[in-house]
Amino acid sequence: MPVLALVLAHVAWRARATGTDHWWRPAAGAAALMAAVPLWVVPLKELVARPGPAIMGPGTGFYPSGHTATASVAYGAAVLLLLPWLRGAPARGAAVCCAVVVNLGVGAGLVRQGYHWPLDVVASWCVCAMLLTALSRWSRPRSRTPRPHSRTPEGTGLEER
Repeated sequence: MPVLALVLAHVAWRARATGTDHWWRPAAGAAALMAAVPLWVVPLKELVARPGPAIMGPGTGFYPSGHTATASVAYGAAVLLLLPWLRGAPARGAAVCCAVVVNLGVGAGLVRQGYHWPLDVVASWCVCAMLLTALSRWSRPRSRTPRPHSRTPEGTGLEER
């Protein structure tokens, strides 16, 4: 969460400083997506009511992994917001690789320590991939060029006189 908060502030500040239209849109979208993680994870845990690994005891509510979802959205959104501001393919590739490695580490750690089954982690990654795809499409910069007005084809008798 602190990494995402720093990236949100940085990206919003840079976008506003450069005069970007709707400079707040990517940061607001990422913040809303992060706030929405418990809104979909908790009901899904209650609906599935899956028991966890033996080390976790007799309780339910382990599918999907909320920790994996939080890490995936936080680091994924941070990278998505930074990509347009990074110069060169190596910098972009390094940012993406760092986010992937951290998220793989989070998932592997949760499974290794016995907090989640592997499917709990994979389910969170799948849902978060869809959510991050939606965020990337929603936060794309909009074109400043006005759309051409529709024109009446010539020869229809409706031309301006």
